[in-house]
Amino acid sequence: MAPSTKKTKIGASDFASLYEGFNAPVSRFDCGRKCAPLNDGEPVCCSTQNAVPVVHKAEWELLKTRTDLWSKFKPYDYSTRMIVEELTSDCMAIHCKGARHCERDNRTIACRGFPFYPYLTRQKEFVGIGTYWVFEDRCWMMSNLEVVDRKFVEEFIATYEALFVKDKDEFDTYVTFSATARRTFSRWKREIPLLGRRGELLVVTPSTGEIRPGKRKDFPKREPFNSEKNYRQAIKDAGGVYPKDGLRPG
Repeated sequence: MAPSTKKTKIGASDFASLYEGFNAPVSRFDCGRKCAPLNDGEPVCCSTQNAVPVVHKAEWELLKTRTDLWSKFKPYDYSTRMIVEELTSDCMAIHCKGARHCERDNRTIACRGFPFYPYLTRQKEFVGIGTYWVFEDRCWMMSNLEVVDRKFVEEFIATYEALFVKDKDEFDTYVTFSATARRTFSRWKREIPLLGRRGELLVVTPSTGEIRPGKRKDFPKREPFNSEKNYRQAIKDAGGVYPKDGLRPG
């Protein structure tokens, strides 16, 4: 169901409530151990060299009262300047001290949800969560969606449903982004992988928007995570250190 068209103003207290309901880890494994060797030892989601965190200004107001973990992001090249310049007036880019200083209770909504976004159909129905495909060559989790915990999916869904009620602009942003996903995957002649509202695997045919149940074979792993050989070579090329003890509980 789409949110009301009545304009509401979201505040810092709203984000405090959202934080309380969105604490579940993506999985029981520390997936950062798989991508960090490819990214100078830091998880891909914890580095502005890969992803610049964008928050609502009301969320920034909350964070400033809770922690000194975050600061305003300063663009360092053309691409990051464009990211900042293209933000709407109620949003801003921020920067954290890095994974080693992470305070889990003070992560942003975007951090808690990475690498996922709310997927909405052409009819504007919130049917599940998709992945930010631009990171599929760096984010191990995106090639292993079957390990995502159902509790994470449920908290993600509930958080964004509550956010959409408070902020219609946020809803409209993801309606547009989901349409971009369909155009992009249609051009690539690839289906869109989703996790449904109960954590089930789903597949979207991008040209029609049709959704069907998915199986593991419908979710091919992407390089360098498609083989151990490719993964080891990618780590070597990046000058990283192979995680010999594998995944550990997060």
